Amino acid sequence: MEVNKPNTGKFALTYGLILGAISVVFALMLFSLDMHYQGGMMVLAVSLIITISIIILGMIQFKKANNGFMSFSQGVKIGVGIGLVGGIIGILFNQLMAGVIDPEMMEKAMTYQKGLLLETTKMTPEQVDAQLEVGKKFTTPSMQIVFGLIYSIVASSVLSLIPALILKKTETIQ
Repeated sequence: MEVNKPNTGKFALTYGLILGAISVVFALMLFSLDMHYQGGMMVLAVSLIITISIIILGMIQFKKANNGFMSFSQGVKIGVGIGLVGGIIGILFNQLMAGVIDPEMMEKAMTYQKGLLLETTKMTPEQVDAQLEVGKKFTTPSMQIVFGLIYSIVASSVLSLIPALILKKTETIQ
């Protein structure tokens, strides 16, 4: 009799939806603090901690459902799937944020970046304006979606490697 093996896709979807929901709540929290356009190291660190935690949780739950076994490739598939689903939700919410909730978000981000560059670099105001003008080409919705998807896949791939190595346990056939 064949035992039903758990599906990595089911775990990736489930925990990806959880990651997406938590990411939306985090984005709304930043919006309520008027920090949603600033970014920075703390926002990146919190986002990475949330992502790694959900990836590890998804892998652990898969391993439990699979009688304590998970191969390295299954772990990576789960992690990348979680990152991709969570990333898609985050990208869609970001488009909603920039288009409906706060249409001036990109302008606020550019103004914030300009002030930051003027404070922290020796660039002239003209050089800062030129650099920001080049950056505007990458702030269109289509470019945000493309770069968001690429970032989600690459980041979740990298963030999945170590947990998948640590949590892997393959069945030995006797």
